[in-house]
Amino acid sequence: LKLYNTYTRKKEEFTSIKKGQVGMYACGPTVYWFAHIGNLRSFLFSDILHRTLEYNGHPTKLVMNITDVGHLTDDADEGDDKMIVAMKKEGKSAKEIADFYTQAFMKDTKALNIKAADEYPKATEHISEQIDLVEKLEKNGFTYTTSDGVYYDTSKFPDYGKFSGQKSEDKKAGARVDLGEKKNPTDFALWKFSPKDSNREMEWESPWGKGFPGWHLECTAMSTKYLGIPFDIHTGGIDHIPVHHENEIAQSIGGYGAMHARFWMHNEFLTVDNGKMAKSLNNIYTIADLVEKSIDPLSFRYFVLGAQYR
Repeated sequence: LKLYNTYTRKKEEFTSIKKGQVGMYACGPTVYWFAHIGNLRSFLFSDILHRTLEYNGHPTKLVMNITDVGHLTDDADEGDDKMIVAMKKEGKSAKEIADFYTQAFMKDTKALNIKAADEYPKATEHISEQIDLVEKLEKNGFTYTTSDGVYYDTSKFPDYGKFSGQKSEDKKAGARVDLGEKKNPTDFALWKFSPKDSNREMEWESPWGKGFPGWHLECTAMSTKYLGIPFDIHTGGIDHIPVHHENEIAQSIGGYGAMHARFWMHNEFLTVDNGKMAKSLNNIYTIADLVEKSIDPLSFRYFVLGAQYR
């Protein structure tokens, strides 16, 4: 069995680290709204990979995270937490939002005949593991603190940008945000402080002050907890390559001294009207929209299988 590894940009023969079991981590949903069918292409891809491994005699432990805190509206660590935005909009608690859209996601994956993961760890239930990783990064000299949080200093990690293929100067040229107190445009938040003038519904005590974890932290901490380090395969959409997965690798090597996954696999976008499908572009369709148009969810599954995943 050969798999295309994003990290090496080539097909490689696959063998598992542990004999008799594959460890696989799939980047899961941020549960602040319904998953659209563009998101669901990613989960169909990981499902086919999961089934292919098992069909070929590789029993697989699949872990998929549920992001229910820490995913800001902007990858540059700006804006509000998507869960808080949804909470204000719908007049519900963050937990009610997370529970409702997690159940909706599970219903959609069932309609698409996607095999359930073995574990669905939630970011809010693994705060101590995330704090522990920040402490490791701090001890190893990869962090600095500003007035609004604890940041990863990417200048301390010489290989930053290698995964995405972007040189740090290219990333800097593409950064469209005011640096503020950040030392480098590519530095990212590990722990954000709560606003001093108000109580935030989702906040926790930490050695650095009350606040909440950065989005990238949860995947590194939870994949390591449930699969060990290193594990075999990490999946996601191509939009994860330049920021989220680049940052995960920086955290993993900085904190644990090793890259947490051996094979990295990514699926392409599902396009609509010749462009990316995104909530911000208001051009999205959900499984419920397909059903309303008399399209069986399994027809959508079949449609996705008509194209090579990447």
